[in-house]
Amino acid sequence: MSVTFPRGFRASGVAAGMKPSGQPDLGLLVADEPCAAAGLFTTNAFAAHPVRISRERLAGGRALGVLVNSGQANAGTGPEGEADALAATAAVARLLEVEPEAVLCCSTGVIGERIHLEELTAALPALVRTLSPEGCDAFARAILTTDTVDKQAAAERGGYRVGGCAKGVGMIAPNLATMLAFVTTDAPVAPGALRELAVQTLAEPFGALTVDGCTSTNDTVLLLASGVAEGDPVVPGTRPWAELAAAVADVAESLVTQLARDAEGATHVLRISVEGAEDDEQARRVAKAVADSPLVKAAAAGGDPNPGRVLQAVGASGARFDPSAVRAWIGRTLVIEAGRVVPAYFDGSGEVRRAARAAMAEPEIEIRIALGSGPGRGRAIGCDLTCEYVRINGEYTT
Repeated sequence: MSVTFPRGFRASGVAAGMKPSGQPDLGLLVADEPCAAAGLFTTNAFAAHPVRISRERLAGGRALGVLVNSGQANAGTGPEGEADALAATAAVARLLEVEPEAVLCCSTGVIGERIHLEELTAALPALVRTLSPEGCDAFARAILTTDTVDKQAAAERGGYRVGGCAKGVGMIAPNLATMLAFVTTDAPVAPGALRELAVQTLAEPFGALTVDGCTSTNDTVLLLASGVAEGDPVVPGTRPWAELAAAVADVAESLVTQLARDAEGATHVLRISVEGAEDDEQARRVAKAVADSPLVKAAAAGGDPNPGRVLQAVGASGARFDPSAVRAWIGRTLVIEAGRVVPAYFDGSGEVRRAARAAMAEPEIEIRIALGSGPGRGRAIGCDLTCEYVRINGEYTT
């Protein structure tokens, strides 16, 4: 169970024929009744039409659900692409017997390609007919593109259920990613509070994810609350709020980790943590620079610690810090101290190098950086860079 683990949600997924592979490519997630909804979206100036439409429709803080197609991004498609997205949501709204404005939309796939409206609308009756509380798996599969597995998670705290699913393995960078993520809860939360919850619990983990430093046109993270769980509305500053926030954070963290593990061509996850920055923004800048460095990513693929590459990436980040105060660890091994690669890394015994190399062989590689310049903290979650990533993206539309 994932998005339908919370009470009050149904989902479905079908193969509409929009993908040449014939794989499932159309998903629908709905609440039993219009409910509180909030979203986080891409910062890309070429935001796809579904992003713009959903952002506008969420101004009122309520929605019934979301229609998702995979295969065509419907970004960079001109007025025709906007008309397609509006027509698609209007068509499914008629079948659901709600106003079109109650239906959000997401697209993922090839930028520049419009959705295949004829195939999409022909598949809608089956999509609506098969909506079910057991439909989470079908929905999770229908939203995939180059993913190799679906990503789902669930948690329960304080009597509130939270579920989620996500897709995206490339064109992923902080400021969200080529990533669609859908998180649901049955907690009773007002629209304004739900927006606060999304910012508090979803923005940081999904914003920390980076695969290739490329910010997509279609990034969307949606949070929907059916309100079916019993009790008073959940409000900030209360114990129920803390319980709900912890459950949402658990689901988000699981999804982000699954996305990093399934990144295109990846064989290792990179976890970069930074402390001692002037502020959190400076820390995040350093973490992103290290996680996005092609040299660091290639070193991770080859199991080569090469701390000089970490030092270079930190220095090129543009963050403000005293270089002479910087320290860094690969795993638990200190490899940079006082702004220099530790001399023991190059000594004849090789103990430091061996320990660092062992840490680089782990499925999840941890690099910790202490800047010694303030209280700021931040992180980035990424992956290594392999020949398989180049192959996948070199052949993406061929």
